[in-house]
Amino acid sequence: MRFESTPQNRQLRLLAFALVLSMSTWFSTAAVLGQLREAWDLTSAQASWLTIVVQLGFVAGAVSSSVSNLADRIAPLQLVFLGSAGAAVANASIAFVDGFGPAVVLRFITGAFLALVYPPALKAMSSWYRTGRGLALGVMIGALAAGSALPHLLNGLGGLDWRLTFLLASGLTLLGGSVASRFGVPGPHSSAPAVFDLSQIGLIVRDRKFVLASIGYFGHMWELYAMWAWMAAFYFDVLGSTRQASFAAFSVIAAGAAGSVYAGLVSDRRTRSEAAALALRWSGSVAVVAGFLVDAPRPIVMAIGLVWGFWVVADSAQFSTIVTETCPPAYIGTALTIQLAAGFVLSVFTIFLVPVIRDAHGWGWAFLMLAPGPLIGMWAMRALRMGPEPEPVVEAQPEVFVSPFF
Repeated sequence: MRFESTPQNRQLRLLAFALVLSMSTWFSTAAVLGQLREAWDLTSAQASWLTIVVQLGFVAGAVSSSVSNLADRIAPLQLVFLGSAGAAVANASIAFVDGFGPAVVLRFITGAFLALVYPPALKAMSSWYRTGRGLALGVMIGALAAGSALPHLLNGLGGLDWRLTFLLASGLTLLGGSVASRFGVPGPHSSAPAVFDLSQIGLIVRDRKFVLASIGYFGHMWELYAMWAWMAAFYFDVLGSTRQASFAAFSVIAAGAAGSVYAGLVSDRRTRSEAAALALRWSGSVAVVAGFLVDAPRPIVMAIGLVWGFWVVADSAQFSTIVTETCPPAYIGTALTIQLAAGFVLSVFTIFLVPVIRDAHGWGWAFLMLAPGPLIGMWAMRALRMGPEPEPVVEAQPEVFVSPFF
């Protein structure tokens, strides 16, 4: 296995680094939720909505992008910059408002702009790879996990005031978009900008592989963002310290970066569906038991969280990879955005339900509620693997392997 400094490897490192920074605004509120509850006297429902509304904003932005084919009509790296800049401005503005209402509106706008960052970044990276694409997108989703964890790290490094956390995360997002726009270049497999064609959406959603990959993704999303959103609260109940809980949540979410890279390697050596099913099996199994261990010794609770964090996002890139390999090249951005938008709608329900079930029955039942998602996802991956047009086994070429370290 060789780790050469080829143009595609350099672009992968660059865009992954940019995505780490650009996605740091996503969980800004989750990282400082304790401070916001005190500052604004928030109820549990209001605290949930500060996270949920980002998902809804992302969906609104993604639907608008899909209907207009925006993700395929504007250069992906240009969209990444525009989305990062908009998300940074909206998120930073929260530091200058005082209350739940304005913050909800600004977080919705933040999510809408982030819909112009995540799918285009995946499309941009897929233009550099034919073989080895599973690993390449695995590195990109690993960057998403690391970026989502960053606000928890910022909050843990000295208990920053919530306003400063928002400003720092926003600055990192703007920097990420600038890096992608300034130094990123289109890959050799880029497609020409597409013309607006609403009929393409119908063709995409009727494709069997797209449907099964999306069902797998929906099961994955039923679990992922609810787990990420409430990790800090879970570890606060375990550790009793906001700062320690922030570090724990950062470690658990960031562990997904390693999981995504590992699943990418597996998918390039076997099939996308096998790699996704492996991650779904592990994450679903941990969801069944994690919450019931809240009173176990702290090292055990931390270890089980790290295992969950490693696997819970590891499958994500493979659903996107299937889409990039089965949909018309000129409309990959639209197809990815459709899949992501529907998945984020589902995540709203579980983000809202976790604290409700926790307050009524405890963390064990709250996290157990997430387990059916991976189970459904595993069924979809088996159907994809055993269907009339099974996936080919992809033999990765040595030159496509890249170091996951920047």
